[in-house]
Amino acid sequence: MRQTLIATLAILACAPLAHAQPQVKIGSASPLSGPSAHQGKDIENGARLAIDDLNAQGATIAGRKVKWVLQAEDDGSDPKLGTAVAQKLVDGGVAAVVGHLNSGTTVPASKIYNSAGIPQISPAATTPLYTHQGYKTAFRVVANDDLVGRVLARYAIDTLKAKKIAIIDDRTAFGQGLADQFAQDVKRLKGAEIVSRQFTSDRATDFSAILTQIRARRPDVIFYGGMDATAGPMLKQMQALGIDAKFVSGDGVCSEKLPLLAGSALGDDKVVCVVAGGVDAPLEAGMTAFAAAMRAAGSSDPAAFLPALARIKYQGITGTIAFDANGDLRDAALTLYTYRKGQLTKLRVVR
Repeated sequence: MRQTLIATLAILACAPLAHAQPQVKIGSASPLSGPSAHQGKDIENGARLAIDDLNAQGATIAGRKVKWVLQAEDDGSDPKLGTAVAQKLVDGGVAAVVGHLNSGTTVPASKIYNSAGIPQISPAATTPLYTHQGYKTAFRVVANDDLVGRVLARYAIDTLKAKKIAIIDDRTAFGQGLADQFAQDVKRLKGAEIVSRQFTSDRATDFSAILTQIRARRPDVIFYGGMDATAGPMLKQMQALGIDAKFVSGDGVCSEKLPLLAGSALGDDKVVCVVAGGVDAPLEAGMTAFAAAMRAAGSSDPAAFLPALARIKYQGITGTIAFDANGDLRDAALTLYTYRKGQLTKLRVVR
């Protein structure tokens, strides 16, 4: 995620202003408190690293050296706080925004940015709704839930050979949306039966009741739409109840912290998760070309900046990076991972 954030910020920050200014402020919005704070902090740290790199390079706008400044805000993974943070960034005079992390905060915040004409690129939100609202200011550099659900459903059926699947979601916009899409694709692909559909919350710690119900159905795979903060304890309780099913989930679970949260319940090859991006780390070096394309727009005025952003086309390590009419990545890629000996292990990149 960190590499994607640096690339995203470079895209936004390096577009030149119509009138060069001594200071350019970029906004960053993510949860810096609450259960997902560790993931939100990755966004802030990645943004700060990109700002430091730009200043170290002496990056210029219209031939004039400027100082790049980051305004990072905590949205707490809360939709109401997310809109308040969005307005604060707008009022603070940011030129563009990297964020938010959660679909539930990204969608309502996008309305604020759109009204202000400020471009927003989310490095993490996967709900299709985000880019289907008709906002020309909304972009993302990850695949959406339509592709995530399809890829995970096919993997569960074709590779894991699942015949019986249980589904749990945390009732957030991200978790429920992803679980709904996964369920839809399982039914479309056929070959497996959904034997249980349960839900919890993103703040829950006790999953014994729903897991006991699921255990009685003896699933081969349990799909979870949610984040790592709840997935870790859930895996521990699955182990305690003797549930020996594969655990499949999206990028909210696919983190380096999951081994700490799940402990011995993580196992080897037990968890399969996906990161909604297939751009390898070396792409960071190529992002200067992406920034150069934005520089060609000659202005940070949305009338010039947004059409240029929408037209961008860049050859990355794993394919061409370009946005479609909605602001989604064309030919988006996903990276499938598992865990072995407590380490994230790449399985493959798929589209």
